[in-house]
Amino acid sequence: MTPDRLLHTGACDQVTAEDLALASGRDLTPENIEWARRRLAERGRAAIEEQLP
Repeated sequence: MTPDRLLHTGACDQVTAEDLALASGRDLTPENIEWARRRLAERGRAAIEEQLP
């Protein structure tokens, strides 16, 4: 589980690959961060919005 101190809404900030990986329930491994970078490049901010309720 991600500690509350690491969570933020991202409403004012740019979404990072690390944000997307964590929101997707993935560990912060180089492979998962690269996956998230590709996903953000393809889908933009929608990539993280699809992960959140």
